[in-house]
Amino acid sequence: MTMSQPGPTDRVAAAGRIAHLLADELVQPVAPFVTAFVTRLVGRARPLGVIFYGSVLRAPDPDGILDFYVIVEHLEDWASGHLAREANRILPPNVEYHEIPVEGRIIHAKVAILSMAQFRRMTGRATLDTTVWARFCQPVRLVWVRGPEAADAILACIIRAVAQAGRWAAALGPESGTADDFWLALFAHTYGAELRVENGRRPRTLLDGREQRYRDLLPDIWLADGLPFGRNGAVLSPRLTPRLRHTMREGWWLRGRLGRVLNVSRLVKGAFTFEGGARYIAWKIQRHSGIELPLGPFSERHPLICLPYLLWKLRQAGFFRRRG
Repeated sequence: MTMSQPGPTDRVAAAGRIAHLLADELVQPVAPFVTAFVTRLVGRARPLGVIFYGSVLRAPDPDGILDFYVIVEHLEDWASGHLAREANRILPPNVEYHEIPVEGRIIHAKVAILSMAQFRRMTGRATLDTTVWARFCQPVRLVWVRGPEAADAILACIIRAVAQAGRWAAALGPESGTADDFWLALFAHTYGAELRVENGRRPRTLLDGREQRYRDLLPDIWLADGLPFGRNGAVLSPRLTPRLRHTMREGWWLRGRLGRVLNVSRLVKGAFTFEGGARYIAWKIQRHSGIELPLGPFSERHPLICLPYLLWKLRQAGFFRRRG
């Protein structure tokens, strides 16, 4: 087994490799329908950037739902009501649902809104919220950007997110294992912290086809962070002291409990701020069952408040009988 005890030169070189890999990922081309959608989504607004991530990035599908983060300099730079902006200031991010026609078909997307200050904070080491850095340690694309300075600021946040992920993977993974083992342990924990309804294979799907990317990143993250580790072929052994491992796992316990609270709080907030949320629910139901759910103006604006009414309409349409 070889030991890596990072010195200043090693740390700088590793940080450079990470930055190069992530910058190259950001500028990889995306499907034309994604670019066309974002152009129409942004319109006359001037965000700092629009980041594309999620399942449709991994497997392009114009009939799926696209996932974006819009990063703005100030929350006022994105069109929304006063209540929505204030809610986003208190508990970011706000999420919107958009349907935009592109080349004769309707493209569907969820769009989260963050200010750059929020993006920096939620990818930093001190954050207790795992939501953002867990997204951005995965491959993403910068599909719209205001200019070079904005691109550099967004890249810096993504580097921070990846550093966060690798640091937590060392603490939450096995004492020794492959890079895959550490990433799978990390994603199992982040999904658990968000109360997301996913099957047990979901963390594996994040690695499928991208294993080499994650294998290249992990030792460089540890090198850049100054974390000593052993290497025996593909097996890595981070040298965390028992005290540090215990402290970090206690820190994760707090993040896991807080994550559940934040998840529920965001659902409640969404009852008032999820722009287009009812149309999103209606689209999902129609896609999976073929049942069209009629919506009025109020139910479009407040889907969770109108949930009993929507459930009653589904019962009338036979949704529950079909699944009985």
